Amino acid sequence: MKRRLLALAVAVILAAPTAQAQSPSEFYKSRALDLIVGFPPGGGYDLFARPVSRHLGRHVAPGTTVTIRYMPGAGSMLASNHLFTVAAKDGSVIGIVSPTMPLDARLNPSAARFKASKFSWIGRISPGHNVAFVWHTAPVRTFAEAQSTEVTFAGTGVGSNIVVYPTVTNNVLGTRFKMILGYKGSADAMLAMERGEVQGHSTSYEIVKTAHASWIETGKVRFLLQYGTTRHPAMPDVPTVIELARNDEEKSILSAVMTAVEIGRAVLAPPGVPGDRLDTLRRAFDRMMTDPEFSADLKQISMELMPATGEALGRVVDEIDRMPPDLITKVKAIYGN
Repeated sequence: MKRRLLALAVAVILAAPTAQAQSPSEFYKSRALDLIVGFPPGGGYDLFARPVSRHLGRHVAPGTTVTIRYMPGAGSMLASNHLFTVAAKDGSVIGIVSPTMPLDARLNPSAARFKASKFSWIGRISPGHNVAFVWHTAPVRTFAEAQSTEVTFAGTGVGSNIVVYPTVTNNVLGTRFKMILGYKGSADAMLAMERGEVQGHSTSYEIVKTAHASWIETGKVRFLLQYGTTRHPAMPDVPTVIELARNDEEKSILSAVMTAVEIGRAVLAPPGVPGDRLDTLRRAFDRMMTDPEFSADLKQISMELMPATGEALGRVVDEIDRMPPDLITKVKAIYGN
């Protein structure tokens, strides 16, 4: 028995250097990567997850494939917690979650089993371009009218930016968006709006343009405001939420919330991914950003390509982690969680 145990120990010791010496190209060759998406299929996050799953693999290593796994729940908090605490940290799992996730962790630390700056940030496709809009029969036509007249908005659950952004607008700028929660995603929410169950919704401009371009062309929907720091080129006359701030305090609070825009449509991995494998994923992502086939896929979903590296995203998230407690307290008071 002692000889067998000694032989086993020697085998483990001899095998260890070989495993550690495995290069990223050897590790990733013909490997299937899991892409955890923190929202259901058919929504805005699924729109850009699909092109990533189709194109990223070939930029990683020969034969690498990417398979989407949907893990909706709590505005992607479920997926974020899974990626941080459960998912493999060897570089075989990547994820797409809400860009509000780093701020969510500061505002609700008891629900977040992660530190956002510890994630392995891979890269961003584009900033977020969320909008608040209403059906053409709604009793409001402008943002100012939404401050005096109640309008029902379809939402998913607390924590999703589909709900967070309109709630913040209510609490800071005095709009009267009444949130009706429980819809599975933007696809169901917009169908409910068309059926007359609700009067409006807030989601990414890309999903509205892709799923219902005719609504925009025929005036069936009216855009009230944009959630971002700059106006989208397709909506030059629609104000951003930052522009609507009435004083410096409102501007500082809204700017903190809009840090999610800088994170935008991003891909990350669990913490602790070996450095050489993380670098392989980051540089593969960077190459995908210049891939004509990937760009063509983005055009099909009306998404602009405005990439940022994983290193740059990491710096943005570090800034969120360093937000002063008094600002976090003010944001928490209006966030709606």
